[in-house]
Amino acid sequence: MSRFSLLAAMRHYAGRIRTIRNEIRTERMLGSLSPQMRADIGWPDRYGRRHGFDG
Repeated sequence: MSRFSLLAAMRHYAGRIRTIRNEIRTERMLGSLSPQMRADIGWPDRYGRRHGFDG
């Protein structure tokens, strides 16, 4: 494995970790909103459909 492909793989991995952390942070923030506010923005209905969940 060349030096550049190793760096590219590490960069990709770091990007995935960053994405997962951002999603968790967003879910936590949305979960802290009142039920009425979540219903107004469609949480968790839109999230579930986007990620393939039924409910």
